[in-house]
Amino acid sequence: MIEDAVVVDAFAGSGAMGIEALSRGAQHCTFIENDREALAVLQANLEYLGLRDRSTVVRGDALARLDQIANATLVIADPPYEFNRWAELFARANGELVVAESDRELETENPPITGWEAIRVKRYGRAFVTFFQRLA
Repeated sequence: MIEDAVVVDAFAGSGAMGIEALSRGAQHCTFIENDREALAVLQANLEYLGLRDRSTVVRGDALARLDQIANATLVIADPPYEFNRWAELFARANGELVVAESDRELETENPPITGWEAIRVKRYGRAFVTFFQRLA
């Protein structure tokens, strides 16, 4: 799933999730982050780990930028808790798989997430990590 993937780390923060994907063999990761301080940490992490050549950093709102990345195979979305625009995020996600972290189960979202199927859900404390696959 990760090997040779083209990844988008939306709401990247320090870049931990996208960096993990790169360390597991992802071909490239585009990091989207809006916060200046988080961007500085992200850039420093990529530099320190020698991952600049396999990464692109985009400053801006993840929802506004997500559909501009057409060749993604995997989207990682870890927005702030209480995020309530999941249906919009999935409508903009280009890729076959989305891994979403939330403070609640996403299968019960209203409005519902259409065009995607939850194939795996893991709970870690108060965090839910859900793997969604695009429906054919």
